[in-house]
Amino acid sequence: MTRLVVVVQARMSSTRLPGKVMMPLAGRPLLERMLERVGAATLPAEIVVATTAMQDDEPLRELCGAIGVRCYSGHPTDLLDRHYRAALECGADAVVKIPSDCPLIDPAVIDRVLAHYLRHEASYDYVSNLHPASYPDGNDVEAIAMPALEAAWREARRDFEREHTTPFLWERPERFLIGNVCWERGLDYSMSHRWTIDYLEDYELIAAVYEALWTASGRAFGIDAILSWLEEHPDVAALNAHLAGVNWYRHHMSELQTVTAQMTRAFDNVR
Repeated sequence: MTRLVVVVQARMSSTRLPGKVMMPLAGRPLLERMLERVGAATLPAEIVVATTAMQDDEPLRELCGAIGVRCYSGHPTDLLDRHYRAALECGADAVVKIPSDCPLIDPAVIDRVLAHYLRHEASYDYVSNLHPASYPDGNDVEAIAMPALEAAWREARRDFEREHTTPFLWERPERFLIGNVCWERGLDYSMSHRWTIDYLEDYELIAAVYEALWTASGRAFGIDAILSWLEEHPDVAALNAHLAGVNWYRHHMSELQTVTAQMTRAFDNVR
């Protein structure tokens, strides 16, 4: 049976919103709440938090110890190296990359992407729901076969390939077998609904959603509940609407071959 390892990369020294992974959501750190949602996916997978070896990230190691989640400490900026070494340590056959800035990720989306990967494992080196994206931003799931991840780890040279882990793979469809899972509804909210966290406005929206929808039962609310609540509270939906579509692609458009201008948006006045 394929051993899946979900690697959630996290660090305290975010350049745009330092300490965001420890900001409170429903009375607990954001990272803990996100790990609850990842753990609510039904397909069996070990979860490991991949942080850095820096002293600033000791609170993350302590949190993982307190909640019983495995933690790997590695390179501060080379995320490709961090993912690869964490996967090796866990004996992974395939790595699932889910960033820690997705505290509203729907466990059903995780299951859907991983089920697609497992059903067609012999046909793919890499499967995600990001190329092209269609789900609301913040539902990022990438599954990478270990041989493909190792190839990227050995060969990737450009800074953005090391920092963002997977571009070396999805930028080479002539070499690697790439699969994508689109939103089953046929919709594309990837550039219009932002549920990830990089800025204070993002946190304000996410915190409001958690305050309204989180329950002590531990049952993870999904995309439908979030969409319905935000439609009823347009003032909250407007908090980060000016950031919709803003992502890291915008900094590397001259280098990326498979990303179009319609897949990102510049916003120069973001604080």
